[in-house]
Amino acid sequence: MAAAQHTVRIDGRSIRLSNLDKVLYPASGTTKGEVLGYVSAIAETMIPHCRDRAATRKRWPDGVGENGDAGSFFQKDIGEDAPSWVATGSIDHRDHRNAYPLVNDESTLVWLTQLAALEIHVPQWRFTSTSSSPRGKGPSTRSDPDRMVLDLDPGPGVDLRQCARVAVLARDILAGMGLDAVPVTSGSKGIHVYAPLDGTQTSEDVSAVARELARALEKDHPDEIISSMKRDLRRGKVFVDWSQNNANKTTIAPYSLRGRARPMVAAPRTWRELASPHLRHLDFREVLDRVERRGDPLADLTRSSSSVRTSERLELYRSKRDAKRTPEPVPEAVRRGERQERAARGDTGDDAGASVFVIQRHEARRLHFDFRLEHDGVLVSWALPKGVPTDPKQNHLAVPTEDHPMEYRHFEGTIPKGEYGAGTVRIWDSGTFVLEKWRDDEVIATLTGTAATGIGGTRTYVLFRTQLDPPQWMIHLKADTGSATPRPTRRRAPVSAPLPTAVHPMLATRSSAAELDRLDADDWSFEMKWDGMRAIVTIDGGDVTITSRSGRDVTESYPELLAVADTVGADSAVIDGEIVALGTSGAPSFSKLQERMGLTGAREIARARRSAPTRYLAFDVLAINGTNCRALPYEARRELLIDALGPEPDAAEDQADAVVVSVPPAFDGDAGAALRASEQFGLEGVIAKRRSSPYRTATRSQDWLKVPLFETAEVVVIGWRESEADPTGFASLLIAVPEAGGLQYAGRVASGFTAAERRRARRRLETSERRDPAIDVPGDARREAHWVAPESVGEVTYRERTPEGRLRHAVWRGWRHDRDASEFVADP
Repeated sequence: MAAAQHTVRIDGRSIRLSNLDKVLYPASGTTKGEVLGYVSAIAETMIPHCRDRAATRKRWPDGVGENGDAGSFFQKDIGEDAPSWVATGSIDHRDHRNAYPLVNDESTLVWLTQLAALEIHVPQWRFTSTSSSPRGKGPSTRSDPDRMVLDLDPGPGVDLRQCARVAVLARDILAGMGLDAVPVTSGSKGIHVYAPLDGTQTSEDVSAVARELARALEKDHPDEIISSMKRDLRRGKVFVDWSQNNANKTTIAPYSLRGRARPMVAAPRTWRELASPHLRHLDFREVLDRVERRGDPLADLTRSSSSVRTSERLELYRSKRDAKRTPEPVPEAVRRGERQERAARGDTGDDAGASVFVIQRHEARRLHFDFRLEHDGVLVSWALPKGVPTDPKQNHLAVPTEDHPMEYRHFEGTIPKGEYGAGTVRIWDSGTFVLEKWRDDEVIATLTGTAATGIGGTRTYVLFRTQLDPPQWMIHLKADTGSATPRPTRRRAPVSAPLPTAVHPMLATRSSAAELDRLDADDWSFEMKWDGMRAIVTIDGGDVTITSRSGRDVTESYPELLAVADTVGADSAVIDGEIVALGTSGAPSFSKLQERMGLTGAREIARARRSAPTRYLAFDVLAINGTNCRALPYEARRELLIDALGPEPDAAEDQADAVVVSVPPAFDGDAGAALRASEQFGLEGVIAKRRSSPYRTATRSQDWLKVPLFETAEVVVIGWRESEADPTGFASLLIAVPEAGGLQYAGRVASGFTAAERRRARRRLETSERRDPAIDVPGDARREAHWVAPESVGEVTYRERTPEGRLRHAVWRGWRHDRDASEFVADP
């Protein structure tokens, strides 16, 4: 029996977890579920020490045995089955290239742990340029190391306390070099000593310094310390391993689990702890408790290295500006040794306290606003051509620009003509913000600015990426954000409902013209009701999957619609829309679409394509580039959809089957005018959609209202009556409609068929013939009837429904091969 699986959603990504009850550490009985809980809880603390570093993993698929390493193996390359959202950095080796995963977010850490990668090993350097996909397309750029590490490995007969004494000796030498060291009990045998670097020395330089430091320690304490790589000389001594500063070497990442008998952790410690006579390695529960109570002793190390990255991040900003020509602040790149001097003076260039924002009004060639948020020592910036959104129903374009220095938050002035960004800059609003989320594709922040002007107090904004290359973003104002600033909360193992693999679309509730006429056009949008087949299109890179309303895969029946992958400006998307075939009048024709529905053979599809080409009318987007859009309001989703696909082309450009995928326009006017337009163009009716409504999958909602211009019903065929004129066809079909508790007999339908259609239907129905009707049928309807299993669904129009439930003047419209009778529900 297959192991139970659970899908969690982390960082907006769905991750499938399995075997949560499997014991990975037999000595302690620790399960995979407990391990996953640890990495999720520690992710926020651990990731800064792993970010942008090539991760080598040590995996135990069958759990840790008594021997520890038995059944384990190292893995460097990310592998072919990795999710596309895992960031990678590639390295050229002697005869091959490896793409390494980067543990830059909780979702990646959880995914690796799901694969039983208990240990994460990383180098002392970071990538400065990386890729997300395709894998390993070219080598990534590596920076110089931003930290030095000494691995204090106890030889035979040496305990952890003796390693601690050597760690203190190493600390004193490093302090004399101006480096503040932090110890880490490795969770295995010894102790690691980390020291921050300014990123101006190569790995070779750092390795040479570390080697000399180890030799100096050995020279001063020959009875306790050895720096030689020869194992047979280590008995009774601590080996100071300096080699892990080599660019090709890695060290167990701080806060990583270890593959020992029990779930021990590489735990950063304080020097006071190292002096304790009770010093020991810590397990994952103890580490979580310590971090919760005391924070991260290694945090200053990441802050020091972030100053290196800050200077690097401002290189593009500096390259565009000449400090002699512009009044803008243009900080110089920090030179060798300056960082330590600045840090010693407490001069970081930043204000202490809460994160800050500034919004500047920039009158350049075109007026726009610059939206800037403090992050990682710089102002991350977006240009807003249409200004800051003031209405939650209307998103605005946000164009990412280069990072700006923190000093820029105070800048006002005129940039001279001929210089980059020439024009006048004025501060429109500024203040502080509380960060809710910061991901590569989404930022959520609650800003507190000026109450009387600017953003008008406290507002929450969501910036989300809609396109990866070139990057394109939107900014959304959250509705009903009050004046109280929310407090950030510690997050442990979040789980939310993922987007289903087979998406069942949102459905509209039947309404009337009179009800629609009462709707406020400011709150509702009106779209035409298309006479076709509802379909969800899922795009994943170049792969396209088309599913019907019931979830049936119909991709092979509509090969021309595979062109949607080339049309959508996104790497991945889930889109809702309608497959239609145009009739002679130019309007969608359900009878024309009948020529295509249910076909699977390549030859018959090819023939039908010539006479009945189809197209896809997209009207909603559920996800784009991995971001779930369902919670966004209708108007925001529509703006994303138009941005990804482009609007419906002009009639002059719409040459029969030249346009395969498009976004039909919403009607510009009220409900009455929309209904009149639908009737004039020979369409099926009108759909009204509340502008503020989210997308609710598999739900019939009052936020969407439909008014058909004629009554239609989906029916289940339960039998037929023979024809005297054509013994190979039929005179009429006997039909049923769904009601509470099952199907109800709804009468007969005799018109709407061609002679050929009658014969084809007769042959198909005869294969499922049965002796008695599947439901209760009146006696007068039983005469001369042939009964069939209630498996086939069709659609009819009718004038009215009698008190007995019969459909009067029913006319056949066509078979609904996209509908499954077993899942048939009433359509109110």
